[in-house]
Amino acid sequence: QVQLVESGGGLVQAGGSLRLSCAASGRTFSSYTMGWFRQAPGKERELVASLSRSAGNTYYAESVKGRFTISRDNAKITVYLQMDSLKPEDTAVYYCAAGLSTLGGILRQLYEYIYWGQGTQVTVSS
Repeated sequence: QVQLVESGGGLVQAGGSLRLSCAASGRTFSSYTMGWFRQAPGKERELVASLSRSAGNTYYAESVKGRFTISRDNAKITVYLQMDSLKPEDTAVYYCAAGLSTLGGILRQLYEYIYWGQGTQVTVSS
């Protein structure tokens, strides 16, 4: 069992930055591929970024490539999402999630993630 708690959301102006954190419980954090999803009002939840267990492989949605960076600190059992050059269309609830995969594996589908955080709101004003 893994529990995930997100933090770091808030209100920011367009062009600004935020760093989201996801603190995990349990000693098996390094066994999980981690992902960040987001869900805007009236839209489906979508994958923003995924990071392999080894932290050697990443995936980013086209809409955030070059602006967002996912990272993890296994010693601190935390995964981060650094968000730069934020746009109003980045406004959403952001969720951290964990799933099982190979050491270098990336998970791209929502159903592949087993554990989810409660979400943190990010609002980007124009």
